[in-house]
Amino acid sequence: MATIKERTSKDGSIRYTVEVRLKGYPRQTATFKRKTDAKKWAQQTEAAIREGRHFKTAEAKKHTFAELVDRYVKEVLPNKSLSLKAQGQQLNWWSDRLGAHTLADITPAMIVQCRDELANAINYRGTKNTPATVNRYLAALNHAFTIAVRDWEWLETNPVSKKARLKEPRGRVRFLDDSERARLLEACKQSSNECLYMCVILALSTGMRQGELMGLKWSDVNLKDRYIILHETKNGERRRVPLAGHGLELLQNHAKIRRLDTQLVFPAVKHKDKPLDLRRPFETALKSAGIADFRWHDLRHCTASYLAMNGASLAEIAEILGHKQLNMVKRYSHLSDSHVSSVIESMNAKIFGGV
Repeated sequence: MATIKERTSKDGSIRYTVEVRLKGYPRQTATFKRKTDAKKWAQQTEAAIREGRHFKTAEAKKHTFAELVDRYVKEVLPNKSLSLKAQGQQLNWWSDRLGAHTLADITPAMIVQCRDELANAINYRGTKNTPATVNRYLAALNHAFTIAVRDWEWLETNPVSKKARLKEPRGRVRFLDDSERARLLEACKQSSNECLYMCVILALSTGMRQGELMGLKWSDVNLKDRYIILHETKNGERRRVPLAGHGLELLQNHAKIRRLDTQLVFPAVKHKDKPLDLRRPFETALKSAGIADFRWHDLRHCTASYLAMNGASLAEIAEILGHKQLNMVKRYSHLSDSHVSSVIESMNAKIFGGV
């Protein structure tokens, strides 16, 4: 039962103190300026107590954010795909700033403050983090809080607001023209790293992500039937990648001299069970070729762009790259205008003929 008492404060204003008493539960009180607010709070509190929702906030006072991250990393992260394992590092970044706070104390404003710090931080490239990078950190945080609310019942609500996301610019389309591509491949051939040229060729010819390519195992490669099976992908689904042309020839030759003490196709020299790190050789090759504003991931943009310019549909590009949604590849649609025009011409000729 709820009781509302009217009181006059020292400054002469009226206050309404609500007291909710239900058998078997601690007494709950609150004070309001308006009686209507007091009645509304009483009704909501009584309903929440009867439904077992009200006292869950006590769990939020028992657990710190650091505990949430530790449990998430131990119980949830191992079940995610390899491409999402980076969320552990992202959550540790949040934990360094929010870890000492109880979950009850964390507010949307605190998260926004940390977000702005991340957005202004300088990364290893010497530039500020992009909105896309910041949003990936927010996505990791959001999922951790979602699990804490939905599965662990440590929180009533998720403090990560949808408004916390930063607006991202239109998708980047940076691909190599014929001259740039020739210069880069020649620089890769001259590299001291014997695998660089082959890896760049494979990246261009298949559209595989860097993590997918460097984590490749021989058990996933079928040279006889000319395809690769990717078990760990960004969208969590297996993907079949066809092999053809020069990339296939290079991989066939590489198989003849493969290392037998590891399953990795491209193992590190000193650590056979770790993937080869091509960051520095690739940056050196770019500099030697005189190519600016280009990253390894842009090789994937090259694949998509070349496919579009050679008549592939957006659906075909999405399937090759492993995108579930077509809006991820719409950025390449302007490159296939000639293909679209020919389709329109063909349709009109069939329908209207010589009319």
